[in-house]
Amino acid sequence: MWDNHLMPPAGTITSSLTMSQAEFEKAAAMVKEMKIPISDQEKLEIYSLYKQATMGDINIPCPCATDATGKAKWEAWNGCKGMSKADAMKNYIAKAEELKKKYGAKN
Repeated sequence: MWDNHLMPPAGTITSSLTMSQAEFEKAAAMVKEMKIPISDQEKLEIYSLYKQATMGDINIPCPCATDATGKAKWEAWNGCKGMSKADAMKNYIAKAEELKKKYGAKN
């Protein structure tokens, strides 16, 4: 087993996972740099996929009802519960590409 979130021994990660990680990081950078307004629903979707890909299943309590933004973000991330990190990365990349095409982002 790997201790403290260290990388596994060399050669144990498949090239497709490594490729997905690189693509994910590229997509995340593109989304971060987008200067276009996207809908709140799209923001929640891309947020929840990012959190699931980087953190896994939600691990924080639901914010109180008076924190509408926090509650919406929590509910979006909670909706990804059970999705593997690899699948969340793939879905994030697909959503980032969809946003790029939809809004004509130049990034």
